[in-house]
Amino acid sequence: MTERDHKQQGGWLPEQDDLEAWLQGHAERTEDSDAETRWHPAVQQFHQLVTSDPTLRMYATNMIEQVPSSKPYQQRHLHSFEQMLSLVNAVLTTAPEFSEGSMITTPMAGILDWTMGTPAGFAFYRDPRVNEGLKDILNAWCAFLDSEESLYVLNESDTGWKSDKAQQVVGMNQFAHDPADPHWGFTSWNDFFTRRFADGERPVAGADDDRVIVSACESTPYKLSTDVQRRDEFWVKSQPYSLEDLLANDPAVDQFVGGTVYQAFLSATNYHRWHSPVSGTVVRAYVQPGTYFSEADSEGADAVEPTTSQGYLAHVASRAIILIEADNPAIGLVAVVPVGMVEVSSCVIGEHVVPGRHLEKGDDLGYFQFGGSTECVIFRPGAVESFALQAIPQTSVSPVQVRSHLATAPGGTADGLGGAVAVQTWAADSAENEVLA
Repeated sequence: MTERDHKQQGGWLPEQDDLEAWLQGHAERTEDSDAETRWHPAVQQFHQLVTSDPTLRMYATNMIEQVPSSKPYQQRHLHSFEQMLSLVNAVLTTAPEFSEGSMITTPMAGILDWTMGTPAGFAFYRDPRVNEGLKDILNAWCAFLDSEESLYVLNESDTGWKSDKAQQVVGMNQFAHDPADPHWGFTSWNDFFTRRFADGERPVAGADDDRVIVSACESTPYKLSTDVQRRDEFWVKSQPYSLEDLLANDPAVDQFVGGTVYQAFLSATNYHRWHSPVSGTVVRAYVQPGTYFSEADSEGADAVEPTTSQGYLAHVASRAIILIEADNPAIGLVAVVPVGMVEVSSCVIGEHVVPGRHLEKGDDLGYFQFGGSTECVIFRPGAVESFALQAIPQTSVSPVQVRSHLATAPGGTADGLGGAVAVQTWAADSAENEVLA
């Protein structure tokens, strides 16, 4: 894997210097708002939880005092747990703004960035009590992002999402919106964030060919692993997939042992809805609670970069698990697992995605809200004959478009879809049966 800035890979946080400048400015803006009586109730309760427990208080103090070995910080921006919570509290009434070079689309992760890269921070963010408290805080922020008040960022200023540059970056001409409406017809930031493509955009590949499997998300290939095991040490540096943990001990785990996992990550300005990769019937669909800011410390210097910890996060982070029995028996059961990274506490499964409901290939499954994310699609052994070239992780690739050709099931060459790599050939050429972005 080539050396690069992994934060920039997904566009969720800017370069280190720009992140520090934002932190400094955010700290200065909140200097007079540190009175606990003015904190949101969820923040006050989190403070009470941590400070009343000696172990959590120790971790919280140490993760601010320790210096993250993986971060070239110029200076310390966090000086106490209370100051950190004041910065978090201030975010609860803001929505992400656009920026050409220093965009902070995950401000919570920007604030906690320092602490996430310390030994105490690794332990702190894995504690279930911490994650319950963080969930309440993130839900409070979600309530604001669901409200009309969050629409203030849909304006034509340089930091507004209606600016010419922002529209170009987002590709707004591809999405359904009302140009005549002051806020394009959106009702909130989250409504804008989960915008839909306009009619005719992203057609379903091989719509009449049940051998063709399509991409569930608009996402950049990260990793492809074959012969995945029921249980493995996902917390080690190579982050192998452990099906039992990835699928939260779902009764269907054994069907996938020895199969294939495809994982890809979504960028800040990507489309954030999920779609069915096959035509089939929903078996189960549920959200598995998990961590929000935990990272894979086994990755050493790169541990705090979410795009480096994706394999680990797929096993521990908050995620949706959707099982679909494909109409094509050669494919059989498929698992779609959208994973919330950092502050994506909200994996929303569509109301129609219920057991027994039949879905057509490309149908909507649900969406992420307000933050960084990654997805896994899991196949049974022998379900995939070949992967499209665009689905093979490379050192530099563009996102695979949602509903485009991802893979082909056994049974012959899919009509009109060339450029594929057979699973057997690709796996033999990959040192550990996997390719990393």
